[in-house]
Amino acid sequence: MQRRLIECVPNISEGRDRAKIDAIAAVVETVEGVRLLDVDPGKATNRTVITFVGEPEQVCEAAFRLIKKAQELIDMRGHKGEHPRFGATDVCPLVPISGISMEECAAFAKKLGERVGKELGIPVYLYEAAASEEKRKNLANNRSGEYEGLTKKLKDPTWKPDYGPAEFTDSVARSGAIAIGARNFLVAYNVNLNTTSTRRANAIAFDIREAGRKVKQADGSELQVPGKLKSVKGIGWYIEEYGVAQLSLNLTDIAVTPVHVAFDEACKAAEARGIRVTGSELVGLIPKQALLDAADFYLKRQERSLGIPEREKIKIAVKSLGLDDLGPFDPQKKVIEYMLEDTSTGSAGNERLVRMDLKRFSEETAGESPAPGGGSVAAYVGVLGVSLGTMVANLSAHKRGWDERWEAFSQWAERGEKLRNELLFLVDEDTRAFDRIMAAMGLPKGSDEEKQARKAAITEATKGAINTPLRTMQVCVESMALMKAMAEQGLPASVSDAGVGALCARTGAIGGYLNVRINCAGLDDAAFKTDVLAQAEALKAKAEELEAEVMALTLAKV
Repeated sequence: MQRRLIECVPNISEGRDRAKIDAIAAVVETVEGVRLLDVDPGKATNRTVITFVGEPEQVCEAAFRLIKKAQELIDMRGHKGEHPRFGATDVCPLVPISGISMEECAAFAKKLGERVGKELGIPVYLYEAAASEEKRKNLANNRSGEYEGLTKKLKDPTWKPDYGPAEFTDSVARSGAIAIGARNFLVAYNVNLNTTSTRRANAIAFDIREAGRKVKQADGSELQVPGKLKSVKGIGWYIEEYGVAQLSLNLTDIAVTPVHVAFDEACKAAEARGIRVTGSELVGLIPKQALLDAADFYLKRQERSLGIPEREKIKIAVKSLGLDDLGPFDPQKKVIEYMLEDTSTGSAGNERLVRMDLKRFSEETAGESPAPGGGSVAAYVGVLGVSLGTMVANLSAHKRGWDERWEAFSQWAERGEKLRNELLFLVDEDTRAFDRIMAAMGLPKGSDEEKQARKAAITEATKGAINTPLRTMQVCVESMALMKAMAEQGLPASVSDAGVGALCARTGAIGGYLNVRINCAGLDDAAFKTDVLAQAEALKAKAEELEAEVMALTLAKV
């Protein structure tokens, strides 16, 4: 069953006092099972974005503790900053990540809001998916008037808080109000300009944000003229810390307006007003796919192959968007999947082998343990084979004079990259399959019931240990179509690489075949064994046939 995970991204109204920021952020990790992913302070905005993830109940507890700590340490009566705000913890959104619906997330937001209002005495406004009425869905409406207008707002019956006091008490004067909600993943994104003019930055923001701007008509009335991009909110401001003006954009649905589209439109709008975009800045974290999509966007523009490794794509996205304009950009600290991966012992453990360097992998294989063994090595030899085929496709896509063929070679390279990643997974999966057999064999075997359960567990684990090398065979054979195509159509100077790739793929397939056979030896399920062995024999024959074809093509050209 998929684990239920939500992200929480509270924004606190303190961006300058590091001791206060750290003390507030630290309470998050006092809740077991919650991972603090990012703490991103801004001096000019006097605001810090904190990001953490976990299961819903634990995240809500961590959020409550953070809001309470911020209430203790932040006094809104003296707060000043560039960003709109109305409370010590200004906003606290819950974002569904996996295994949970938006409706369920909204229910948790309401429960959190009720607790904050009741136990902490803070006025709470629910927004986005948790909103109690249409006008409160928009965060800007809830926060209109900001902290300075809170006294008046709380007296207005139409703006009575969803939870908490509806009066400006001494406690509220210190803490302000809070907006708590449930929303889709939001990317807080700033675009850097070569100007110090807030007015011009605002004009560009109005050009591109969905709400656009109000334009006065001849009769004195105002007409709302929408901007270019849907699901984008934005304003312009001057950041003294950097000495430049920025567009402060919230991309509320990156499936509608991706980061690279927002950046490109900002460049166009700025240029039309005689201003240049020099780069951009992410506040908080971003999904990995958003950067991969940006890389693909710019690679297509350059008519370059899309079938390059993920690490290279991330570099291209960073450079294309100018994410390192104001300082170094570390994907390991800004991409949410990398943060989860780096802080999860389970994830690191699940990729124990592929994280090793070549020397360490060989040492691990040569040791006294039976795993990693031939199955993992077979999968890795397959990785090397498809990597060579993908290399030829990428080189061919970039060859001078073959510009009209780049897209076809790119498609082959993308296919190869997908197969390479699956084989990398199988390197460790073969060892995990062995570990599951060992775990099953270690089950108790005292009573008849325990013996039966142990035997069933061993059978299932053995089937997994058979299916893994069988899949290695299938992927290796599939990859040989790439090597054949590259031997026929690819860069002539690299035809030997396609040949070596085919030899590796065949070796990976035959290695998988041997592991299928040996793991089938002790299996009692005759029907399963017969079916699997028949598949393995057919794949072995196909691998040998394709290798012969690729070698014939290669030898004819070398």
